[in-house]
Amino acid sequence: YVSFSYLAKFIGELLVPVAPFDQKSGRETWTVAFAPDGSYFAWSQGHRIVTLVPWSKCLKNFVGEGSTGAGPQRLSRQNSEGGTVVPVGEPREHTIDCGDIVWGLAFGSSVPEKQSRCVNIEWHRFKFGQDQLLLATGLNNGRVKIWDVYTGKLLLNLMDHTDIVRDLTFAPDGSLMLVSASRDKTLRVWDLKDDGNMVKVLRGHQNWVYCSAFSPDSSVLCSVGASKSVFLWDMDKYSLIRKLEGHHNDVVSCEFSPDGALLATASYDTRVIIWDPHVGTVLLELAHLFPPPSPIFAGGANDRWVRSVAFCHDGRHIASITDDRMVRFWTIDEKSPKTIAPLINGLCCAFSIDGSVLAAGSRDGSVHFWACPKGIASLQHLCRMALRRVMSTQQVQKLPIPPRIRSYLSYQDL
Repeated sequence: YVSFSYLAKFIGELLVPVAPFDQKSGRETWTVAFAPDGSYFAWSQGHRIVTLVPWSKCLKNFVGEGSTGAGPQRLSRQNSEGGTVVPVGEPREHTIDCGDIVWGLAFGSSVPEKQSRCVNIEWHRFKFGQDQLLLATGLNNGRVKIWDVYTGKLLLNLMDHTDIVRDLTFAPDGSLMLVSASRDKTLRVWDLKDDGNMVKVLRGHQNWVYCSAFSPDSSVLCSVGASKSVFLWDMDKYSLIRKLEGHHNDVVSCEFSPDGALLATASYDTRVIIWDPHVGTVLLELAHLFPPPSPIFAGGANDRWVRSVAFCHDGRHIASITDDRMVRFWTIDEKSPKTIAPLINGLCCAFSIDGSVLAAGSRDGSVHFWACPKGIASLQHLCRMALRRVMSTQQVQKLPIPPRIRSYLSYQDL
């Protein structure tokens, strides 16, 4: 239903060297991530390997290949073994053996002025300075390992979960508060500035927890899981704010918009729902199957299961990965995709920090990259995002302004 002219621009891929006997299961890329400062890209290569690649070098290779017509880049693990000379001070590639299957990973960077929430600790093993960049990895055995990105060294080994750690997310405020989501039905909050002390266990999910995401101001956490679950947590009080009702099957991915006014959730019910997290209402549904399945049969259309959703940093574009071998790019003001691209066995996706590139991981351990659809945001949208970063929906509704403007600022026009 989409013409060839609407195909997203493919810019490159990272392929993993594979032995002939190693071409079946166990090589999945369950997670891809970009460092907050844009310096590194990381992905989990199946079994137990995570590779960290300097993003500028990676992007430069893609651009060069695009202009010369050469094939996709094949990443060699030999690069991380000291075979090439890397100038001092420049990011270098690392390959980390985590010791078990890697399901989740997340970057975290610290802000020195941001104090640990544990005020009684006078001595710390680790001093997190201005240039500290960490990588957290969630493993099959329930452990969370914390690595120094610059050196590839293991810093902490957190052991409290009793099942697979499916997802990890750092608070974006530089506090180094980490949340892990697990198949043991819990979320755990860790304070890495307090040597990885576990601050709180968030209980409420009745089944597996698949994913979690912080709001941009770090005050709210969304967690999603099996049995249609979408929970919102107050991260100052560590209490449940509300449950969002609307999905008809397992919810497997979630992310807030850059201004915190919207929340996107992806489900096996073939839909992405865009919510207003402040009041808990549905603003928009992005359908991947027409007509959409009825609630009672929502688990039957498994060739349209949505695996992952990501919000672009421009606040206008959303990407979704689905089992129908497609990547879709949406805009928040349209109910049909803006562009699409083919992707076999896609599992996860993430936008680069500047929002120009989407990375998607697949079951064969590779990562594919597309250019995000370009467009100039209206001044209206930029003003709306600036306002919504500091105002909740309830505060906007009380403004003495015309109803049409109030509706626009509340994203009621989606």
